[in-house]
Amino acid sequence: MNIRLVVTGKTIKGFVFDGTEEYIKRLKHYTNFTVDVINDVKNAKNLSPTQLKTAEGVNLLAFLEKNQLLSNPAAKIILLDEHGAEFTSKEFASVLQKNMNLGIKNLVFIIGGAYGFPQEIKDRFKDKISVSRMTFSHQMIRLLFTEQLYRAFTILKNEPYHNE
Repeated sequence: MNIRLVVTGKTIKGFVFDGTEEYIKRLKHYTNFTVDVINDVKNAKNLSPTQLKTAEGVNLLAFLEKNQLLSNPAAKIILLDEHGAEFTSKEFASVLQKNMNLGIKNLVFIIGGAYGFPQEIKDRFKDKISVSRMTFSHQMIRLLFTEQLYRAFTILKNEPYHNE
């Protein structure tokens, strides 16, 4: 299975970048994992939050189309959204296993921008996962998610990383 994490904008905080890179390296042992960065919207400072979300949504759809992820029946897209389903680490590992068992070849997780996703994107992609009920920056979610993805694979392999 190929797993992709699609994010808007580069990671600007050094500690977030370093931590995320550490888990990306660890994930290579378990799966083909990539992080795709969609460029920030130009003149974002001059846009309202709604305009910015809309522009980011257009960029996201263009990226997904270009990479043939919208029309691919072997691809599944999951938004990381504060209103998504909540899972324990073990439950999230089960979600991964279920998708592998279903023959999903490309599992795509998407982190929106600072203001989240526009309604059009939320309506189009029904699968949503919440990383936490607490609010984190979209930058910080990158680190939290990659750690949880790594943790899920160690759970599936019965390796001694996750403690209960």
